[in-house]
Amino acid sequence: MATGTVPSVDDTVASGPVGIVVNPRSGTDVRRSVAAAASVTVEDKANVVRRVVRGAREAGAGQFMVHHDSHRIIRRATETMRDVELSWIDMALTFTEEDTVTAVAAMRSAGCAVVVVIGGDGTNRAAARAWPDLPVVPLSTGTNNAFPITVEATVAGAASGHLATGRCRLEDVSRMAKVIRVTPSGADLPDDLALVDAVAVDDPYVGSFELFNPSTLRLAVVTRAEPTAVGFAGVAGLVEPVGPDDDGGLLLRFGPVADCDRVVRGPTAPGHYDDLGLAEVRRLAEGEEVVVSGPLLLAFDGERKRRLLVGEEVVLTVRRDGPRVVDVAAVMSRAAADGAYLR
Repeated sequence: MATGTVPSVDDTVASGPVGIVVNPRSGTDVRRSVAAAASVTVEDKANVVRRVVRGAREAGAGQFMVHHDSHRIIRRATETMRDVELSWIDMALTFTEEDTVTAVAAMRSAGCAVVVVIGGDGTNRAAARAWPDLPVVPLSTGTNNAFPITVEATVAGAASGHLATGRCRLEDVSRMAKVIRVTPSGADLPDDLALVDAVAVDDPYVGSFELFNPSTLRLAVVTRAEPTAVGFAGVAGLVEPVGPDDDGGLLLRFGPVADCDRVVRGPTAPGHYDDLGLAEVRRLAEGEEVVVSGPLLLAFDGERKRRLLVGEEVVLTVRRDGPRVVDVAAVMSRAAADGAYLR
Protein backbone atom coordinates (compact mmCIF):
# COMPACT_ATOMS: atom_id res chain seq x y z
CA MET A 1 0.00 0.00 0.00
CA ALA A 2 1.34 3.44 -0.88
CA THR A 3 2.29 5.80 1.91
CA GLY A 4 -0.48 8.25 2.75
CA THR A 5 -3.44 6.10 1.72
CA VAL A 6 -6.06 4.93 4.18
CA PRO A 7 -5.75 1.21 5.02
CA SER A 8 -8.77 -0.86 4.09
CA VAL A 9 -10.92 -2.68 6.62
CA ASP A 10 -12.83 -5.82 5.70
CA ASP A 11 -16.51 -4.88 5.99
CA THR A 12 -17.44 -8.56 6.28
CA VAL A 13 -15.61 -8.88 9.60
CA ALA A 14 -17.71 -8.28 12.70
CA SER A 15 -16.77 -5.21 14.72
CA GLY A 16 -17.96 -3.57 17.91
CA PRO A 17 -16.85 -1.67 21.01
CA VAL A 18 -13.74 -2.46 23.02
CA GLY A 19 -14.63 -3.60 26.53
CA ILE A 20 -12.25 -2.81 29.38
CA VAL A 21 -12.37 -4.61 32.73
CA VAL A 22 -10.04 -3.71 35.57
CA ASN A 23 -9.94 -5.39 38.97
CA PRO A 24 -9.13 -2.82 41.68
CA ARG A 25 -8.12 -5.62 44.08
CA SER A 26 -5.79 -7.61 41.82
CA GLY A 27 -2.18 -7.52 42.93
CA THR A 28 -3.09 -6.63 46.52
CA ASP A 29 -3.91 -9.88 48.35
CA VAL A 30 -2.29 -11.45 51.41
CA ARG A 31 0.60 -12.89 49.40
CA ARG A 32 2.22 -9.47 49.78
CA SER A 33 2.48 -10.20 53.53
CA VAL A 34 3.12 -13.94 53.74
CA ALA A 35 5.16 -14.33 50.54
CA ALA A 36 7.12 -11.93 48.34
CA ALA A 37 4.55 -10.96 45.71
CA ALA A 38 4.86 -7.47 44.25
CA SER A 39 2.13 -4.87 44.72
CA VAL A 40 0.24 -3.21 41.89
CA THR A 41 -1.09 0.22 42.81
CA VAL A 42 -4.24 1.98 41.68
CA GLU A 43 -2.13 4.44 39.73
CA ASP A 44 -0.30 1.55 38.03
CA LYS A 45 -3.63 0.18 36.84
CA ALA A 46 -4.86 3.60 35.72
CA ASN A 47 -1.70 3.96 33.69
CA VAL A 48 -2.31 0.58 32.05
CA VAL A 49 -5.89 1.59 31.18
CA ARG A 50 -4.66 4.89 29.74
CA ARG A 51 -2.19 3.12 27.47
CA VAL A 52 -4.75 0.54 26.36
CA VAL A 53 -7.22 3.27 25.37
CA ARG A 54 -4.58 5.32 23.58
CA GLY A 55 -3.35 2.31 21.61
CA ALA A 56 -6.89 1.35 20.63
CA ARG A 57 -7.70 4.91 19.53
CA GLU A 58 -4.61 4.98 17.33
CA ALA A 59 -5.87 1.77 15.71
CA GLY A 60 -9.20 3.44 14.93
CA ALA A 61 -11.42 2.23 17.77
CA GLY A 62 -13.95 4.88 18.74
CA GLN A 63 -16.18 3.23 21.32
CA PHE A 64 -15.29 1.72 24.68
CA MET A 65 -17.56 -0.06 27.14
CA VAL A 66 -16.38 0.32 30.73
CA HIS A 67 -17.53 -0.17 34.30
CA HIS A 68 -17.37 1.72 37.56
CA ASP A 69 -15.08 0.47 40.32
CA SER A 70 -14.38 1.36 43.92
CA HIS A 71 -11.18 3.27 43.07
CA ARG A 72 -12.44 5.07 39.94
CA ILE A 73 -9.54 3.59 37.97
CA ILE A 74 -11.01 3.93 34.49
CA ARG A 75 -12.31 7.43 35.20
CA ARG A 76 -8.88 8.51 36.45
CA ALA A 77 -7.27 7.04 33.35
CA THR A 78 -9.55 8.72 30.82
CA GLU A 79 -10.75 11.97 32.38
CA THR A 80 -8.27 14.08 30.37
CA MET A 81 -8.89 12.27 27.07
CA ARG A 82 -11.20 14.35 24.88
CA ASP A 83 -11.42 12.00 21.90
CA VAL A 84 -12.74 8.94 23.72
CA GLU A 85 -16.37 7.79 23.77
CA LEU A 86 -17.12 5.76 26.90
CA SER A 87 -20.29 3.78 27.54
CA TRP A 88 -20.60 3.25 31.27
CA ILE A 89 -22.35 0.11 32.51
CA ASP A 90 -25.13 0.84 34.97
CA MET A 91 -24.43 -1.61 37.78
CA ALA A 92 -24.51 -1.70 41.57
CA LEU A 93 -21.11 -2.57 42.99
CA THR A 94 -20.79 -5.58 45.30
CA PHE A 95 -17.00 -5.20 45.75
CA THR A 96 -16.58 -8.89 44.87
CA GLU A 97 -15.71 -10.80 41.71
CA GLU A 98 -19.41 -10.58 40.82
CA ASP A 99 -18.71 -7.01 39.65
CA THR A 100 -16.49 -8.46 36.92
CA VAL A 101 -19.14 -11.06 36.07
CA THR A 102 -21.83 -8.38 35.76
CA ALA A 103 -19.64 -6.06 33.68
CA VAL A 104 -18.58 -8.75 31.22
CA ALA A 105 -22.15 -10.02 30.85
CA ALA A 106 -23.17 -6.49 29.85
CA MET A 107 -20.29 -6.29 27.37
CA ARG A 108 -21.39 -9.56 25.83
CA SER A 109 -24.94 -8.29 25.45
CA ALA A 110 -23.68 -5.07 23.89
CA GLY A 111 -21.68 -6.94 21.25
CA CYS A 112 -18.17 -5.95 22.26
CA ALA A 113 -15.67 -7.18 19.69
CA VAL A 114 -13.02 -7.84 22.34
CA VAL A 115 -12.53 -7.31 26.06
CA VAL A 116 -9.26 -6.23 27.63
CA VAL A 117 -9.13 -7.78 31.12
CA ILE A 118 -6.65 -6.11 33.46
CA GLY A 119 -6.01 -8.47 36.37
CA GLY A 120 -4.77 -11.94 37.20
CA ASP A 121 -5.99 -15.51 36.85
CA GLY A 122 -8.93 -14.90 39.18
CA THR A 123 -10.15 -11.83 37.30
CA ASN A 124 -10.07 -13.67 34.00
CA ARG A 125 -11.86 -16.61 35.58
CA ALA A 126 -14.68 -14.30 36.69
CA ALA A 127 -14.85 -12.85 33.18
CA ALA A 128 -15.10 -16.33 31.68
CA ARG A 129 -17.96 -17.17 34.03
CA ALA A 130 -19.99 -14.45 32.31
CA TRP A 131 -18.85 -15.13 28.75
CA PRO A 132 -17.53 -18.69 28.23
CA ASP A 133 -15.89 -18.01 24.83
CA LEU A 134 -14.94 -14.45 25.70
CA PRO A 135 -12.69 -12.76 23.08
CA VAL A 136 -10.04 -11.50 25.45
CA VAL A 137 -6.73 -9.71 25.71
CA PRO A 138 -5.73 -10.67 29.29
CA LEU A 139 -3.22 -8.18 30.71
CA SER A 140 -1.28 -9.25 33.78
CA THR A 141 -1.64 -7.18 36.97
CA GLY A 142 -2.41 -9.95 39.47
CA THR A 143 -0.33 -12.37 41.54
CA ASN A 144 -0.14 -15.85 40.01
CA ASN A 145 -0.44 -14.79 36.39
CA ALA A 146 -0.36 -18.02 34.41
CA PHE A 147 -3.32 -17.11 32.18
CA PRO A 148 -2.74 -13.40 31.43
CA ILE A 149 -0.07 -12.34 28.98
CA THR A 150 2.83 -9.96 29.50
CA VAL A 151 2.75 -7.38 26.73
CA GLU A 152 3.05 -3.61 26.60
CA ALA A 153 -0.40 -2.17 27.30
CA THR A 154 -0.19 0.28 24.40
CA VAL A 155 0.30 -2.59 21.95
CA ALA A 156 -2.41 -4.67 23.62
CA GLY A 157 -4.76 -1.73 23.17
CA ALA A 158 -3.76 -1.37 19.53
CA ALA A 159 -4.51 -5.05 18.88
CA SER A 160 -7.92 -4.70 20.52
CA GLY A 161 -8.58 -1.62 18.41
CA HIS A 162 -7.78 -3.45 15.18
CA LEU A 163 -10.22 -6.20 16.16
CA ALA A 164 -12.88 -3.65 17.05
CA THR A 165 -12.61 -1.95 13.67
CA GLY A 166 -12.80 -5.22 11.78
CA ARG A 167 -9.29 -5.28 10.40
CA CYS A 168 -8.99 -9.02 11.02
CA ARG A 169 -11.15 -11.94 12.04
CA LEU A 170 -11.09 -13.09 15.63
CA GLU A 171 -10.82 -16.75 14.61
CA ASP A 172 -7.69 -15.96 12.59
CA VAL A 173 -5.79 -14.32 15.45
CA SER A 174 -6.92 -16.16 18.58
CA ARG A 175 -6.88 -19.58 20.18
CA MET A 176 -9.52 -21.14 22.39
CA ALA A 177 -8.15 -21.70 25.89
CA LYS A 178 -8.44 -24.85 27.93
CA VAL A 179 -10.50 -24.69 31.11
CA ILE A 180 -11.39 -27.02 33.94
CA ARG A 181 -15.13 -27.57 34.08
CA VAL A 182 -16.43 -28.19 37.58
CA THR A 183 -19.66 -30.20 37.53
CA PRO A 184 -21.35 -31.04 40.86
CA SER A 185 -23.19 -34.31 41.26
CA GLY A 186 -26.06 -32.58 43.08
CA ALA A 187 -28.63 -30.77 40.97
CA ASP A 188 -28.88 -27.95 43.51
CA LEU A 189 -25.19 -27.00 43.23
CA PRO A 190 -23.97 -24.60 40.51
CA ASP A 191 -21.35 -25.44 37.90
CA ASP A 192 -18.04 -23.60 38.04
CA LEU A 193 -14.74 -23.41 36.22
CA ALA A 194 -11.04 -22.73 36.54
CA LEU A 195 -8.73 -21.43 33.86
CA VAL A 196 -5.43 -22.75 35.22
CA ASP A 197 -5.83 -24.99 38.27
CA ALA A 198 -8.41 -26.58 40.52
CA VAL A 199 -6.96 -27.67 43.86
CA ALA A 200 -8.56 -29.74 46.62
CA VAL A 201 -7.34 -29.12 50.17
CA ASP A 202 -8.30 -30.49 53.57
CA ASP A 203 -8.67 -27.07 55.19
CA PRO A 204 -11.62 -25.92 57.31
CA TYR A 205 -11.32 -22.24 56.38
CA VAL A 206 -12.57 -20.88 53.06
CA GLY A 207 -11.23 -17.43 53.85
CA SER A 208 -7.90 -18.43 55.34
CA PHE A 209 -5.22 -15.75 55.04
CA GLU A 210 -2.42 -18.30 55.04
CA LEU A 211 -0.78 -19.94 52.05
CA PHE A 212 -1.80 -23.50 51.31
CA ASN A 213 -0.20 -25.75 53.90
CA PRO A 214 1.45 -28.63 52.00
CA SER A 215 0.11 -31.12 54.54
CA THR A 216 -3.48 -30.16 53.61
CA LEU A 217 -3.09 -30.62 49.84
CA ARG A 218 -4.95 -33.52 48.30
CA LEU A 219 -4.94 -33.07 44.53
CA ALA A 220 -4.57 -30.56 41.73
CA VAL A 221 -5.85 -30.60 38.16
CA VAL A 222 -4.11 -28.11 35.87
CA THR A 223 -4.73 -27.03 32.28
CA ARG A 224 -1.09 -26.01 31.94
CA ALA A 225 2.11 -26.95 33.71
CA GLU A 226 4.84 -24.42 32.99
CA PRO A 227 8.29 -24.38 34.62
CA THR A 228 8.38 -20.59 34.19
CA ALA A 229 5.19 -20.00 36.23
CA VAL A 230 4.51 -19.75 39.96
CA GLY A 231 1.63 -21.33 41.83
CA PHE A 232 0.41 -24.83 41.06
CA ALA A 233 0.95 -24.37 37.32
CA GLY A 234 4.59 -23.69 38.11
CA VAL A 235 4.93 -26.58 40.56
CA ALA A 236 3.35 -28.95 38.05
CA GLY A 237 5.63 -27.63 35.32
CA LEU A 238 8.66 -28.72 37.32
CA VAL A 239 7.28 -32.28 37.30
CA GLU A 240 5.84 -32.70 33.78
CA PRO A 241 5.42 -29.68 31.49
CA VAL A 242 2.11 -29.24 29.67
CA GLY A 243 1.72 -26.17 27.49
CA PRO A 244 -1.46 -24.18 26.81
CA ASP A 245 -1.48 -25.51 23.23
CA ASP A 246 -1.01 -29.14 24.31
CA ASP A 247 -4.10 -31.33 24.52
CA GLY A 248 -5.51 -32.24 27.94
CA GLY A 249 -4.09 -31.43 31.34
CA LEU A 250 -2.24 -32.92 34.29
CA LEU A 251 -3.34 -34.52 37.57
CA LEU A 252 -1.25 -34.40 40.72
CA ARG A 253 -2.22 -36.26 43.88
CA PHE A 254 -0.34 -35.17 46.96
CA GLY A 255 0.71 -37.11 50.03
CA PRO A 256 2.95 -36.69 53.06
CA VAL A 257 6.52 -35.97 52.03
CA ALA A 258 7.83 -38.81 54.22
CA ASP A 259 5.52 -41.32 52.49
CA CYS A 260 6.12 -40.36 48.86
CA ASP A 261 8.87 -41.59 46.55
CA ARG A 262 8.72 -38.35 44.57
CA VAL A 263 8.95 -34.91 46.13
CA VAL A 264 8.96 -31.65 44.23
CA ARG A 265 10.16 -28.36 45.66
CA GLY A 266 8.31 -25.63 43.82
CA PRO A 267 7.19 -21.99 44.01
CA THR A 268 3.67 -22.12 45.43
CA ALA A 269 3.65 -18.29 45.49
CA PRO A 270 6.05 -15.55 44.36
CA GLY A 271 9.24 -15.90 46.40
CA HIS A 272 7.85 -18.83 48.42
CA TYR A 273 8.88 -22.49 47.99
CA ASP A 274 7.49 -25.66 49.55
CA ASP A 275 8.25 -29.38 49.40
CA LEU A 276 5.25 -31.29 48.05
CA GLY A 277 4.96 -35.06 48.18
CA LEU A 278 3.64 -36.62 44.97
CA ALA A 279 1.58 -39.78 45.29
CA GLU A 280 0.48 -39.74 41.64
CA VAL A 281 1.24 -37.71 38.52
CA ARG A 282 -0.46 -38.44 35.20
CA ARG A 283 -1.62 -36.76 32.05
CA LEU A 284 -5.32 -36.20 31.59
CA ALA A 285 -6.98 -36.55 28.22
CA GLU A 286 -9.48 -33.89 27.20
CA GLY A 287 -12.82 -34.70 28.80
CA GLU A 288 -11.37 -37.31 31.18
CA GLU A 289 -13.24 -37.17 34.49
CA VAL A 290 -11.64 -36.69 37.89
CA VAL A 291 -14.07 -37.18 40.77
CA VAL A 292 -13.46 -35.20 43.98
CA SER A 293 -15.48 -36.10 47.07
CA GLY A 294 -16.01 -34.14 50.27
CA PRO A 295 -15.30 -33.16 52.88
CA LEU A 296 -12.76 -30.91 51.13
CA LEU A 297 -12.24 -27.31 50.14
CA LEU A 298 -11.88 -26.44 46.46
CA ALA A 299 -9.73 -23.57 45.23
CA PHE A 300 -9.92 -22.29 41.65
CA ASP A 301 -7.02 -20.35 40.16
CA GLY A 302 -5.51 -19.75 43.58
CA GLU A 303 -8.69 -18.61 45.34
CA ARG A 304 -10.65 -20.68 47.83
CA LYS A 305 -14.16 -20.92 46.43
CA ARG A 306 -16.23 -23.93 47.42
CA ARG A 307 -16.58 -26.32 50.34
CA LEU A 308 -17.64 -29.89 49.65
CA LEU A 309 -19.48 -31.46 52.55
CA VAL A 310 -19.63 -35.16 53.37
CA GLY A 311 -21.50 -36.90 50.57
CA GLU A 312 -20.96 -34.09 48.05
CA GLU A 313 -18.75 -34.49 45.03
CA VAL A 314 -17.77 -32.73 41.83
CA VAL A 315 -16.34 -33.92 38.54
CA LEU A 316 -13.36 -32.03 37.10
CA THR A 317 -12.71 -32.21 33.34
CA VAL A 318 -10.20 -30.35 31.18
CA ARG A 319 -11.84 -29.06 28.00
CA ARG A 320 -10.80 -26.68 25.23
CA ASP A 321 -13.95 -24.59 25.24
CA GLY A 322 -12.87 -21.52 27.17
CA PRO A 323 -12.12 -17.90 26.27
CA ARG A 324 -10.64 -16.97 22.90
CA VAL A 325 -7.26 -15.49 23.78
CA VAL A 326 -6.11 -12.92 21.25
CA ASP A 327 -2.63 -13.35 19.80
CA VAL A 328 -1.49 -9.73 20.03
CA ALA A 329 1.59 -10.36 17.88
CA ALA A 330 -0.53 -11.92 15.12
CA VAL A 331 -2.90 -8.95 15.07
CA MET A 332 -0.09 -6.42 14.95
CA SER A 333 1.72 -8.34 12.21
CA ARG A 334 -1.42 -8.22 10.08
CA ALA A 335 -1.85 -4.51 10.77
CA ALA A 336 1.74 -3.84 9.79
CA ALA A 337 1.38 -5.90 6.61
CA ASP A 338 -1.70 -3.86 5.73
CA GLY A 339 0.27 -0.66 6.14
CA ALA A 340 -2.02 0.53 8.92
CA TYR A 341 0.62 2.85 10.37
CA LEU A 342 2.08 4.22 7.15
CA ARG A 343 1.26 7.83 6.31
